[in-house]
Order: sequence, then structure tokens, then C-alpha cells
Amino acid sequence: MTSKETARPLRVLQLTDPHLMASADGALLGVNTRDSLNAVIAEVLASHGQPDLILATGDLAQDGSEEAYCALGESFTAFNCASAWIAGNHDKVPSLKEVAARYGANRRHLVQGGWQFILLDSSVPGKVHGELAESELGFLVQMLEQNPDVPTLVTLHHHPVDIDTDWMADIGLKNREEFWQLIDRFPQVKIVLWGHIHQTFEQQRNGVHLLATPSTCIQFTSGSRKFSVDDLAPGYRWFELQASGDFTTEVCRARSFEFELDQNSTGY
Repeated sequence: MTSKETARPLRVLQLTDPHLMASADGALLGVNTRDSLNAVIAEVLASHGQPDLILATGDLAQDGSEEAYCALGESFTAFNCASAWIAGNHDKVPSLKEVAARYGANRRHLVQGGWQFILLDSSVPGKVHGELAESELGFLVQMLEQNPDVPTLVTLHHHPVDIDTDWMADIGLKNREEFWQLIDRFPQVKIVLWGHIHQTFEQQRNGVHLLATPSTCIQFTSGSRKFSVDDLAPGYRWFELQASGDFTTEVCRARSFEFELDQNSTGY
């Protein structure tokens, strides 16, 4: 008797904080954000090949323009899979939702490859910090209750834990206690994933893996007290998820991308 062949893991790509703009020449602190995103996409295809799903986790546009969201959608045509988009603090939610729907990227709940993906909107209009409305918390509970035995990845834009970058202490998720009270009720949650902090973060909390990922454009300096940017290359996070709930993940960077970063800026 031959043993049953192990199923291929689900390959999931997280791209976050591209900060695209209406103009193709749009730059953030000296970095052309469309060029940097395209360099990251080229690195994904060269190093990992085609993903099965893309999670785009906020600050998709710097200016909230329809043109920026369309540019994102066109960039993603390099991939042969679906994507799902959520808003960050720079995004304009109505425009994002309208363009995302055109690209089939407006789903906020997916079950694929033996995993469940729940995408939460933590954006607050006109604010840098995040908060999950009661409707979002209710949506989270509903989806978790419907799929109690499916390994789950929950993603949002804002960091729901403290990080070691002091100037970002007040711009994370404000109602994180409510969020964690819910997560703690559901052992099928394996991963909580976010963007916003423009740096790598990996930690565990009660058996849940807490992960954040570099931006596809500029990087914030880890451990800094005041606003500071690092000259690290733009990057992405790659997952390989097994239906058993096991997974591997790594952060990779587009190291061949050349850019001149304005490191004297006090904000963006």
C-alpha cells in the first residue's frame, strides 16, 4: 500500500502599506511607491512564484484616490490568484471598496486550502489610530463561531499589541482589550496579522502567532523613540499553510531595488 501524498500547502502573500498615489510619479520620502511595489512583486515571482491568495493589509493609497486603487489592481494582475484588500488610516474606504469590487478583492471572509481568513476594517475616518467597531467585532465572532474547527488567520491594519517603536504607541488599535477577549475564546485562531508599522514583528500570545510585515515602500526604524525611517529595502511576507494548522512564514525584501530615501523627514 502506498502512502497518501501530502497535500501542497496553501501559499499566501501579504503585501502591505504600498501608499500608492494618483500620479505614477508619486513618491513617499523620495521613494516612488509604484516602482517599489512593482519591485516587490517581481521579487515575489522570482523567489516564490505564484501565490494562491494575496492579502493587502492597508494604507493601499497615500491619497485615497481612485487612480491609486486602480494602479494597485493592475499591479496585481501579475498574479494568477484572488486578492483581498482592507483599509488603513490613509485610505478612503468608499473609493477602496468601489475599486476593490471591480477586481473581486472586496471579500472579507474566505475559506481556502483548509484555512479561514477573516479581514477586519480597523480604520477610523480622519484618524491615524485604529478601532474595531461593534459591527466588526460581531462579524469576527460570527465567522469564528461558524467555523470552529478551521485553522484561522485574522488580519487587520493596526497593531493590536505594543511594539518597541515609541512614537507609534498611540496609533495602534485602541480597543485591543475587546479584540483579545474575543480571540481568546476561539482556539482555532492561529495567526493575527497586520501592517501599519512598516517593519517586521513576530511574537506569540497564548499560542497565537502575532505577525507584522515590512511595507512595500518605506521602512520605519525598529526601536526608535521619534519618527525615523530605515534604509532597508521594501518587502513582503510569504506563508505556506497546511490544513492541519501548521505553517511556515518568512519575510523577504526586494534588495535589488535602488532608491534614495529622505532620512531627514520628521513625518509622512
